[in-house]
Amino acid sequence: MPSLRVRALQLLSRRDHSRAELKSKLAAEAESADLLDAVLETLEPERLLCDQRFASQRVIARARRYGNGRLKQELRQSGVSDEDIAAALPEAGDEIERCQAVWARKFGQLPQTPAERAKQMRFLQYRGFSGEAITQTMRRAMRGADE
Repeated sequence: MPSLRVRALQLLSRRDHSRAELKSKLAAEAESADLLDAVLETLEPERLLCDQRFASQRVIARARRYGNGRLKQELRQSGVSDEDIAAALPEAGDEIERCQAVWARKFGQLPQTPAERAKQMRFLQYRGFSGEAITQTMRRAMRGADE
């Protein structure tokens, strides 16, 4: 058990992990699933392992580049609960503003053809921005060009 705990602490010292991530990384080294669960259970009360903190840090780190849809998907894949995701997403800030910033960095100018417009919108969709955020971004860009 000590060697498994030490390995868990080594992984956590590099960056926060969700419980599910840490469990999958340590599964090959554990003698049994019960032993692994016991180690993980001891880390939580010590606040060394916290899904909510992991979700918050992940959202803050990636919100500048991605929309809420993509952030939710990544957190779900990491095994974070829906409650922890819902608590962490407000830390990302306004999705429409983030969408505009991503659009401005990537394109910076209005699409000249319908095909370009579709390409820009697909890019923002791939980044996980909602349809509303994409629509608002394109409308504001059009208004800005008219002025």
